[in-house]
Amino acid sequence: MLHHLQAALGLAVIIAVAWALSEDRRAFPVRTVLSGLALQAGLALLLLKVPPARAALFSLNGVVDALTQATKAGTSFVFGYVGGGTPPFAVANAAGLTSFAFQILPLVIVISALSAALWHWRILPAIVHGFAWALKKLMGVGGAVGLGAAATIFLGMIEAPLLIRPYLAKLSRSEMFVLFTTGLATVAGTVFVLYATILQPVVPGALGHILVASILSLPAAILIARVMIPGEESAAAADAPPGFAYHSTMDAIARGTEEGLKIWLSVVAMLLVIVALVALTDIILHQFPAVAGQPLTVERIFGWIFAPMVWLLGVPWHEAGAAGALMGDKTVLNEFVAYLDLAALPPGALDARTRLIMLYALCGFANPGSVGIMIASISAMVPERREEIVSLVVRALLSGTMASAMTGAMIGLLPVN
Repeated sequence: MLHHLQAALGLAVIIAVAWALSEDRRAFPVRTVLSGLALQAGLALLLLKVPPARAALFSLNGVVDALTQATKAGTSFVFGYVGGGTPPFAVANAAGLTSFAFQILPLVIVISALSAALWHWRILPAIVHGFAWALKKLMGVGGAVGLGAAATIFLGMIEAPLLIRPYLAKLSRSEMFVLFTTGLATVAGTVFVLYATILQPVVPGALGHILVASILSLPAAILIARVMIPGEESAAAADAPPGFAYHSTMDAIARGTEEGLKIWLSVVAMLLVIVALVALTDIILHQFPAVAGQPLTVERIFGWIFAPMVWLLGVPWHEAGAAGALMGDKTVLNEFVAYLDLAALPPGALDARTRLIMLYALCGFANPGSVGIMIASISAMVPERREEIVSLVVRALLSGTMASAMTGAMIGLLPVN
């Protein structure tokens, strides 16, 4: 019961901080806050407690297995034993042959191609328009910004704004902030299966949970954004254009593969650099005196800084150090590194409830790297609003983090373990 009260306090604190940072504290959107909280709680209970919905989510594990096996067939054919094929020699340590770049990460390329095909077949657009309709009815966010916000769950923080590019110049400041916050508070469909593959050994039904986490963070992001920058709908409330157009299924697969390759290369380079920089920082920190009998590390420092925050999500204090380190990884580096570290934690470091809370709280793109990418991309689409975009995106780093944390707190509050 105490941990649930912690999470309730955490929700109140997050909303209070958003209000304290508001551009107009007198225009507190009561309806948006209440509907956002009710929508988050209702979706969480529906998807995680109602047996048919829960069974459907856990059945998605079969999707992960199928896509992983299919990708392995491709990597084995292209890369041989480096990609998971049969090695032409005796292997003393099978784990030593695992290649993250050539066996696991290629999932991104396959998912990107598959997503493009599903878009061309009008399957994803139908789902996105369904979410946009629900957002308009339940939270009053409609038209172009509603479509763009809904699309972030499947397309990501850059591709979703492309859907409504003709309307970007007309969006109000508040609507633009909603779009940026939802982009940083959720993760794209192209990485769902990748993250699930990493987390499946430590969180059963990982794919379903990641999907639910991204969905739950959508109303949380709209809530936080509307509290921080209140505003009304602009003239861009008309229906947005259909967006991406492919000439054929093969064109969709080819272009999706090309985009997936860019993502794969970016992730490989990012991991290489981040791991190297963290290792370099640890080497430097080891020159300082030990604290509590242990040398200073980046992970320990992050744990101290973010421990109070994760405690407010419902994490027991004795686990807050390890959980806080994960939140620090997500905020300062990115969610991918945080999920890798979550999967690598010793079995007794976090209990099952805390692991679930952290899976939800870490599920978002809010990090400095994503902020830079968003500024460059959106500014290229609407160069006349670049100065405003820069200020809003930097602020959205905070609102996106708060929205993801709010989703983690909701999981800590509700009996959904």
